[in-house]
Amino acid sequence: MTWEYLGYLASVFLVVSLMMTNVTKLRWFNLAGCICFTIYGAMISAWPVVLTNGLLALVNIYHLIKLLKGKD
Repeated sequence: MTWEYLGYLASVFLVVSLMMTNVTKLRWFNLAGCICFTIYGAMISAWPVVLTNGLLALVNIYHLIKLLKGKD
């Protein structure tokens, strides 16, 4: 597998996330895209990509925790 395909997969996750009307689903798809982009960036030594998407993944996790706690 070339790492380029992981980058395409990450892009698909991010585009799909932005088509969601449900915020929880949006966060899950966006998190998957951020994780894929973080791995992709690390594999091609693109450290700004790793940093940005790693931080965005943490933001998504934070908001997912808030959303899931609010449902109790």
